[in-house]
Amino acid sequence: MEKLVIRGGRPLRGKVRIKGAKNAIGKMMMASLLTDEEVVLRNVPRNKETEIAIEIMESIGSHIVWEGDAVSVRTEKIRSFRVPELSRRNRIPILALGPLLARSGEAEVPMVGGDKIGARPVDFHIASLEKLGAEVLVEGDLIKARTSGLKGANIVLPYPSVGATENTVLASVLAKGRTTIENAATEPEITDLIKMLQKMGAIIELGANRHIYIEGVSRLRGVEHSLLPDRIEAASFAIMALATGGDIFVEGAEQEHLITFLNVIRRLGGEYEVKDDGIRFFRDGDLRAVHVETDTHPGFATDWQQPLVVLLTQAKGNSIIHETVYEERFGYAEDLCRMGADIEVVGKCLGDLPCRFQGKMYNHSAIVHGPTPLHGERLEMRDIRAGMAHVIAALIADGVSEITGVEHIDRGYENIDGRIKILGADIERIDE
Repeated sequence: MEKLVIRGGRPLRGKVRIKGAKNAIGKMMMASLLTDEEVVLRNVPRNKETEIAIEIMESIGSHIVWEGDAVSVRTEKIRSFRVPELSRRNRIPILALGPLLARSGEAEVPMVGGDKIGARPVDFHIASLEKLGAEVLVEGDLIKARTSGLKGANIVLPYPSVGATENTVLASVLAKGRTTIENAATEPEITDLIKMLQKMGAIIELGANRHIYIEGVSRLRGVEHSLLPDRIEAASFAIMALATGGDIFVEGAEQEHLITFLNVIRRLGGEYEVKDDGIRFFRDGDLRAVHVETDTHPGFATDWQQPLVVLLTQAKGNSIIHETVYEERFGYAEDLCRMGADIEVVGKCLGDLPCRFQGKMYNHSAIVHGPTPLHGERLEMRDIRAGMAHVIAALIADGVSEITGVEHIDRGYENIDGRIKILGADIERIDE
């Protein structure tokens, strides 16, 4: 077991390059199963998410070569339609259902896992696959599916679920006929997946009002594709700059993917400068309270929420965060309170957006009273994004913080401590 030891109070300055999106690599690896030709992915992050995707692929029969930031995949034949129990629970296996059904007519994958931030129901995935002509059975911790041939269908998602949208797209591109997905998720990572599939020979149109139209084709070919930069990582480094009173140029950050985030930064008093090859973030004056509601894209991303709350502990006034995507994402707030923050987590909907948690008394809204000084503490990461909140809090805290559960943040961020250290942080990774 490893832990991070951070001595806070240093402004972070310099340049950091954003890696490929953690939320894209898994789905793109699964998309490579749709062809028997070689697929080369570039700008691939060296994190645990990529390692787990490779573990899945190799169990199916893929030949994989990982050199630098490029991964070459070739799955000439599906040697096994069963994805075994993995080294850790993860959400990626469910995205193998569509490609495996398309290539072999059968699929068996472990139940959805991942971070403990609320329910991750598979109902939307199953309903979509059944409409496309699959028989799906859940037995304990396994999802089993089979089909005599997938066929296009009209699918209406009850909620614009990212995973269910991805699964439906992956299952539809080789299905016979036309598929329409209504109320689809439209995150940049989904658009990038569609670009990759289009280069492979798929016919996919992005319609208005969350509609995606897919005309099934008989086969897909190999492709070279570079992952889009990680917009969650970009926001994390931006918040580090503002929280520590530093100045960081986030190379590779794309304004198009960060528009909502940048608006919030400007409202709370942060500064940024958009350049051709990235965005510079810095602070000029005091921070002020804001009211933010998370939402599906193009709204404020739920994965930006945790680092933002740390920043808001340093803002003057009472900030409000209304979490509408996951019902249990404020567990880390009690850790921040132990460090000196003043945060109330409540079960009410403190916002204007329609919220599916209304009246269910999930603790999905937070009131952050600031500014409050933070002090070093012993912390344990709960999940990837809460782990980033812990790191940022430790960077601005007075004294030394020791953070365990580092395997969580390693799943989504490549060499995070090394890259922060280059920016001037006093941070080291040691064995417990």
